[in-house]
Amino acid sequence: MADKWVYSICGMCTVRCPIKVNVQNGKDVFIQGNPHVPAMKGAVCPRGTAGKGLIYDSERPQTPLIREGKRGEGKWRKATWEEALDHVADKLNEVKDRYGAKAIALSDRGGPFRDFHRAFLRGLGTPNYNNHDSSCARNVQHSALSLTGRGRKAVAYDYKHSRHVVLQFRNIFESIDVQEVNNLMDAMEKGCKLTVIDVRANISAGKAHHFFMVRPGTDYAFNLAVINEIIAKRFYDDKFKKRYIEGFDELTGFVSPYTPEWAEQETGVPASHLRRFVKDLAQAAPAVIWHPGWMAARYKHSFYVCRSIYIINALLGAYGAKGGLPFVSKPGDVGRSGLKKFMDLYPKPDEKRADGVGWKYPHFEDGPGLAHLMFEAMETEDPYPVKAYIAYRHDPLMGYPDPDRLKKKWDNLDLLVSVTFSWSDTAWYSDVVLPLSPYLERDSIIAAKNSLAPYFFVRKKAVEPMYDTRADWEIISGLARRMNLPELVFDRIEDIWNFQLEGTGVTIEDFDATGMVPLVEKPVYPEFENYGFKTPSKKIEIISKKLTDSGLDSLAPYEPPVSPDPGRFRLTFGRCALHTQGHTVNNPLLSEQMPENHLWINTKEAEKLDIEDGDRVTVSQNGYSESIQARVTEAIHPQAVFVVHGFGHRLPVETRAFNKGLADNRFMAGGLDIWDRAGGAIAFQEHFVTVSKA
Repeated sequence: MADKWVYSICGMCTVRCPIKVNVQNGKDVFIQGNPHVPAMKGAVCPRGTAGKGLIYDSERPQTPLIREGKRGEGKWRKATWEEALDHVADKLNEVKDRYGAKAIALSDRGGPFRDFHRAFLRGLGTPNYNNHDSSCARNVQHSALSLTGRGRKAVAYDYKHSRHVVLQFRNIFESIDVQEVNNLMDAMEKGCKLTVIDVRANISAGKAHHFFMVRPGTDYAFNLAVINEIIAKRFYDDKFKKRYIEGFDELTGFVSPYTPEWAEQETGVPASHLRRFVKDLAQAAPAVIWHPGWMAARYKHSFYVCRSIYIINALLGAYGAKGGLPFVSKPGDVGRSGLKKFMDLYPKPDEKRADGVGWKYPHFEDGPGLAHLMFEAMETEDPYPVKAYIAYRHDPLMGYPDPDRLKKKWDNLDLLVSVTFSWSDTAWYSDVVLPLSPYLERDSIIAAKNSLAPYFFVRKKAVEPMYDTRADWEIISGLARRMNLPELVFDRIEDIWNFQLEGTGVTIEDFDATGMVPLVEKPVYPEFENYGFKTPSKKIEIISKKLTDSGLDSLAPYEPPVSPDPGRFRLTFGRCALHTQGHTVNNPLLSEQMPENHLWINTKEAEKLDIEDGDRVTVSQNGYSESIQARVTEAIHPQAVFVVHGFGHRLPVETRAFNKGLADNRFMAGGLDIWDRAGGAIAFQEHFVTVSKA
């Protein structure tokens, strides 16, 4: 069989880089970055190169499965697709008939390919869609909305033209977006400075001009002192402030006590170092990016950390600026029609959400909701019963705290379905597993990228499915056929694509040349005056009426974090370049390179415990313990320990990952109840452990 090249979209993480896939003999594949995207430079990250490992992983689900034993017991019956879809549809209809459609919920990992399955939920009549964001970036989104009325994706990060980039809740060289990494590296070669603020010296810190190792939980103190210094030294953009910032006087009064000297006592960062850093920032403004964060579900006040970051960007005039945070364009902004949406086929359900978002918690955005509060409703049945749940490419048992507690909440469900391309703790605990074809084996719906140069893009399958798996659109279409939603029943992906492209002036053949269809010839930096903010004053509002009306502070006073007792450490976790949370640790290519995680512990603290680098140590909390190898280093704050997230799998079907490393979320007892009331996200890093030599 002749070689062929296929343009597609990587599915190894949530970045979804554009790729080009070489297929030989209809089977062997080679993956590279899409050469028609200049910032890709033909590259993919280590995870991207291992995409073919998903295909040839003999340990992934290969056929639909229906549970026969108890949940989590691992007793399955192989089923045909017709039998499995009939079973799921019958159970969903039973729940719908008894409790109403609102008793059905679905969560996913978000992203650009959601329209079809979200339309399925709307067609059923349930408001209970959630994504994973309450375990990730909800604090970022809500902080952006509270200041500007626009979400976090309303702006781009113009790394290529930046003069100073600050990473605080963002580890760009390990949690990799290839285009962002390449653009930042190009900028740094031209003189752009990089600053990293973290409790440990990660890979990004190793490339930084400034690295500030702050005491865990004191990021807010650091940022308040930065704002104090900007205002005290009049480093702010006065023209921008007068025209676009509402509440500057309130901000000035609020930060007056939070001096660099005060912050030194809290964070451990010398006041002179902070002042020099702020001066560097001011000299680079407005071509400054202080990234508001990706995974900001850390502390109970992380919302205010993210909010302070946006305020700093505003003070320096970075909003709308080239090299800063310019506004993105949607298709309509450049005179083009957007994709036709399947969600528009059905009215928005008028039922209130089970998680309370939008009514009990009016300051939260109701689109993706808060999954941990939906899980709570499954147990309490308040405000109503939630009895059927579809985990769609989502593993909450690995991605949320206290998995044993979460299982007990799920025990109240009549139906738990996992749609997944790999085994996961959630899939193992489900009633039905519907195996999703890995991204190289499936077509997806067309999506739009809002950016400085907006475009449409499509994922096309490179090879035929190796096992009895199906694409996401096939699974949803099969359920829609059985649940009287004929508008979502399709036999060919081409018909879905044609529906989406109706009225756009674009045909599916237009994607053949590069895998994408640009909607504008070159990047557009929108005129600030023509853009504006979606707040009552049309300005950045330091004091948010929505927060005030909900009894919350817009400018929250700083509260010192809890310091651990001797022998105890704050548990922190993060990413590495080789793995994407828990779903790659059994990948046959990546598991060889990094089979387990290690526990970072400060050198002086390790000496007190007679622990040497490479020793096995026991990590404990509330009577629960696991063993892990220690990495003794000065590159982490003495009050913290750190692990790469996603390890500690205990499923017998995953032989490569089985019993390798430590699962951080099992050391977060009660963690489902510890969350940021202002931002909505879980507070993962409010847990403490003891460490001893094994």
